[in-house]
This record gives sequence, structure tokens and C-alpha cells, in this order.
Amino acid sequence: PTVQTRRHIKRWVSPTLRELAHRQKKLGPQKPEPRSGFVEWNQRSELFAFGKRLGESFEMALLQRAFIERSYAHCEEEKRRKLGIEEADLQMADNSDLAQKGQVIARAYVEAFLQHQLPKVPKVGLQAIASFLLSTNTLAHVSSHLGTKDLIHSTEYPPSAESLAQSLRAVIGALADSSGVERAFLFVRDFICTQLNQKDLLDVWTPEQPLQLLEKICQERKLGEAEPRLIGDCGKNTVLAAYQVGIYANRQLLGKGFGEDVKTATETAAIDALQSLFDTHDNRRPFDFGVQLETKNVRLG
Repeated sequence: PTVQTRRHIKRWVSPTLRELAHRQKKLGPQKPEPRSGFVEWNQRSELFAFGKRLGESFEMALLQRAFIERSYAHCEEEKRRKLGIEEADLQMADNSDLAQKGQVIARAYVEAFLQHQLPKVPKVGLQAIASFLLSTNTLAHVSSHLGTKDLIHSTEYPPSAESLAQSLRAVIGALADSSGVERAFLFVRDFICTQLNQKDLLDVWTPEQPLQLLEKICQERKLGEAEPRLIGDCGKNTVLAAYQVGIYANRQLLGKGFGEDVKTATETAAIDALQSLFDTHDNRRPFDFGVQLETKNVRLG
């Protein structure tokens, strides 16, 4: 026997959906509504689930405070003052102190991690890479992908990049107070340091004066005087001119580069030589994100 299937969709569904779509189009784009404004929203359950997603144990009071912005706390205090609540009950804790503590912990561990993974890079390069990892954009990117957008109490929605970054710093501080600074270090390693994975370090830090820096490095490491030499050229006096320059020190080729003129080719060759000396080429050994640095090697404060 032949089996006929039915969709069992009522006749009123299609015109109703068309009418709803027409009304929505007529209203135009709407401002995004925070999830906390929905009836079924449970802040405590969401905070508990947030900690379990990360695999961390938080004190509920600290985690709740980590998502309260100063602007939101000030607004709530004004509302309470208008309602005639006593002055002693007006104060509402915010995440400023937790964020400050988290910033110190994050910077200390990032610097120690970079020093361990990139021992040949000078201090100026390590500072530039650390500044990239701890920048507002990077922290906001990590924070948004951890699902903090709907947990943040702020006067604006969606929260700004600064609010997302501030909340992530506060979460690090809350984790340190809840489970210890060692767990906070591992959190920074797993979620912030891993932003360097498959990242071209030349995009993060490019020396402003590569030739001068190369000469300084060669002098410090006693490699000899850096000497750029023209290796080859083609298309002279044309719009497609190309030059190849190599940089030698003590008869050893340190790096080479191309450019539309000799100056550009020399700078490119100097950058290539610096990448070889600092071991920051694309084919370098990958970062070891499973390393566990001893607490004594991380300088706090």
C-alpha cells in the first residue's frame, strides 16, 4: 500500500507569518534587546552555568560583582536615592577593584609567558606583543566569545568593547580570589595567550627602524658589523624595478629582502635578519600553550 505523508500545517499559519513579516518590515530595524529583560531570565543560573562552561569554581558573590559596571552601579544608586532608601544601603559594589587586580595578574603572566616562549626577542618586542594581548580589542574579543555580553550590567546594550574587556579583567580577579592565583594564571594562558596561535608576529610587532636595531643587536651579540649588499636587480629605471639586498655580518648572510628601491629592500632584509635572530619566523616552533610556569617565576606587582 502507498503511504501518503501530510505536513499537518494549518491554513492560517502561512498568512499569519506573512502578516508578521510585513509588520516587522514596516517597523524597520529594532534595537537589540538584552536577554536579561526576558521573563525566563535567571541571573544566578546563568552565572552558575558560566563558571561551569569555563570549568572554574567561582564564589557567586564575586562573580556577580565582576559583571557590574561602575556606570550601572551609579545609576542604581540614584534610583535608590529617589526611592528614599537609607544612605547606608545606597552603596552598590562594582567591578573596578576586581578588574584592577585582574589586569595586574594578566599582565604579569603574559610577560612571563612571552619571556619563556620567546627568549631571544628583546624587551621592546616583548612589550609590544604583551600590549597586543592585553589591548581592549583583544580582551573584548575573548570576552564576547566566552559569553559575557548578556551577563554584563551596563547602561548600554550591547556593551562596548571597553565594558567587555573590563568584565574579563574582573572575571580574572574574581577567579584569583575564589580559587587562587594559580587558577587565574592558567585562565590567562588558556584564553588570552592562545590568541597568538597561528598569528604572524610581524603583524603584531614591526620594528620602526629595523636596520638600526639590527646593528645594535649585532653589536650586543658580537656578530660583527651589519653590512647591506646589493645581491641582484632588474627593471632599472622602470615602474617595475626590483632590487634584492642581503645583509651580512662577519661574512655570514643574516637575511635578504626585496623592494622597489634599494632603501625598501634594505629595510625588508633587516626585518628578515631580525626574524632569524629572534626566532620569530613563520616556520618557528609553535607556542607551547600547555606549559605551566611556576608561580615564583611570575612577578606580581
